[in-house]
Amino acid sequence: MQKTKIEWCDYTINPVKGLCPMACSYCYARAMYKRFRWDGTIRLDASAIHGIHSIKTPSRIFVGSTMELFGEWIPEEYYDYIWGMVKAKPQHTFIFLTKQPQNLSKWEFPDNCWVGVSATDKMQFLSGIYHLINLEASIKFVSFEPLLETMSGGLYPIEEHLQNGGINWAIIGAQSPYSMKTFPKWEWVKEIIESCDKAKIPVFLKENLGLPKYSCEGATPYYKKLPSGTMGLRQEMPYA
Repeated sequence: MQKTKIEWCDYTINPVKGLCPMACSYCYARAMYKRFRWDGTIRLDASAIHGIHSIKTPSRIFVGSTMELFGEWIPEEYYDYIWGMVKAKPQHTFIFLTKQPQNLSKWEFPDNCWVGVSATDKMQFLSGIYHLINLEASIKFVSFEPLLETMSGGLYPIEEHLQNGGINWAIIGAQSPYSMKTFPKWEWVKEIIESCDKAKIPVFLKENLGLPKYSCEGATPYYKKLPSGTMGLRQEMPYA
């Protein structure tokens, strides 16, 4: 467990260690495993779970930042430890994010869980929404990170998919490290923001998008007016 630079949470915890079989080309953790020759064996790390006891104030904790926790490679007995951790600390919010949404229905998520799906492309988005429709969770969200293509152009507008899935929150970000080859087009970002606004869904924009200053033309959707009267990057959290 450690403090994190991920803007939308306070801590990350990885109760399962090892080289993630998803093998996403942009995965920073997989690159580190290979670079430093870490043990790639998939295994439960109970000490990571014990680290939760050191957090004194209610916090947002991202579970599984370096491992896909809902893949077939995770032994079922590992979940006993994970759900035990979540239920033992109701004061904290535990955030789960997956690229294997078809497996979410196997579990009942406690009320202090937020459950999200990654959507780097349109197929992932539609699949994630489909599997979230009947899922019970206090907060359901979509992480468009890294955003690699437009989400529009389907049978229904983006906002209708979000509403049908009962989505409460959207995160939008670029691939890290920065590359012009993978950097999202501004119209892709804007169409998601505008769709979320129509659906009344909070939007969290990652700083790695390199958004223009407020004085730039067309920057309004990316910024909001703060109580101080200044303009701040839209980094909205889901409604409680």
